Amino acid sequence: MRNVKRLRVFLLALVVAVAALPLTACGGNEAKVTVRYLNFKPEIADKYQELADLYERETGVKVIVDTAANNTYEQTLTAKMSTAEAPTLFQINGPRGYKNWQEYCADLSDTELYKHLTDKSLAVTDGDKVVGIPYVVEGYGIIYNKAITDKYFALADRATTYRSMDEINSFAKLKALVEDMQAHAADLGIKGVFASTSLKGGEDWRWQTHLANIPLTYEFTDNKTDLTTDAVGTIAFKYAENFKNIFDLYINNSVTDKKLLGSKTVADSMAEFALEQCAMVQNGNWAWSQMSGVSGNKVKAENVKYLPIYTGIDGEESQGLAIGTENFYAINAKASEEEQKAAADFIYWLYSSEEGKKTVTESFGFIAPFDTFSEQDLPTDPLAQELVRWMKKDGVKTVPWNFTVFPSTQFKEAFGASLLKYAQGNKDWAAVTKDVVDSWKKESQAVS
Repeated sequence: MRNVKRLRVFLLALVVAVAALPLTACGGNEAKVTVRYLNFKPEIADKYQELADLYERETGVKVIVDTAANNTYEQTLTAKMSTAEAPTLFQINGPRGYKNWQEYCADLSDTELYKHLTDKSLAVTDGDKVVGIPYVVEGYGIIYNKAITDKYFALADRATTYRSMDEINSFAKLKALVEDMQAHAADLGIKGVFASTSLKGGEDWRWQTHLANIPLTYEFTDNKTDLTTDAVGTIAFKYAENFKNIFDLYINNSVTDKKLLGSKTVADSMAEFALEQCAMVQNGNWAWSQMSGVSGNKVKAENVKYLPIYTGIDGEESQGLAIGTENFYAINAKASEEEQKAAADFIYWLYSSEEGKKTVTESFGFIAPFDTFSEQDLPTDPLAQELVRWMKKDGVKTVPWNFTVFPSTQFKEAFGASLLKYAQGNKDWAAVTKDVVDSWKKESQAVS
């Protein structure tokens, strides 16, 4: 009997001791929260999964990476949001995307990733709330070949007094420079200052989207337009003449006669720049891989530089490149607080840990807009480096990518067709302007 009592006391003590132990080892990881991420880019899905696996090994937090097929992201997101597999972490494509998903977008203003965003103006906001954090940026402007512009500045009989491209900070100066360079084309060994303005159908996005973004951004700014509202349903094309300024400069000082631009492609213009048939071309930082891959490329990396797209609008002297993205992280506001925090922790780790940063730069090929990245963490191509250099310039204001609110593909295609007719002399500018205003309103109503 004494032994039985001793056994009871021992078992009771054992139960108490076990109950006091923390829930580790057995079932510890299962108790941790899971993050579901709906990825937009199929081409890097495997790399995201590798990082998710590494993160789970380091933290015990499971990250499930789901990837939407090409051109199906919105449909996939819509389908998943109403299920038990709703993503904790997803993507919006700017103010218009936020308008579609605003009830699901948590405030990210207190997250670590947002605190390290280099240019806070790049984020998608709603009042004081930060609802989308850009995780990669790209940019565009006028790319120029410094070797050719330096050759121009060395000419004894040039008509301008400029000594370097650093002095060119307005349309008036750019116009004077370009037209005198065109007059000295033979001396400079070029066919024209600008590469061909590609106006072939499907190849005109640099003008009907990227170039149009410049004057329309100034209009939105003047009007204090809330881009997440129906206020974007109409435009006045207030700065149509400024668009015409730079467009005329492109087509009148070009490698190709403006009446022949309907057959020209983006690849044609990149090849013209790479072969030093011209000195300038409008395009984004992605263009380096195109031009450097041209057979017989003559342009050295150290001579590839950027200039903002000046159009003659007041105050443009402080204008920078057009830098932005259509890719913003958003966290599901309907997820639990623990899940939201876990998602925020994961994306901060992705852009601050050595493993994450290396993958972002080397495997994803991203230019990351966070101060967690040092010079050594940045892509090595010259246009990416130029983009970063312009982002860091004091007193220079980046032009945001507001073309994400353009009403439709149909609007852009109609604009491009009008530009081709104008270049060929078959349409006057007043008609182009009217068509832009009318088409914008019609397409906005169709999609509202």
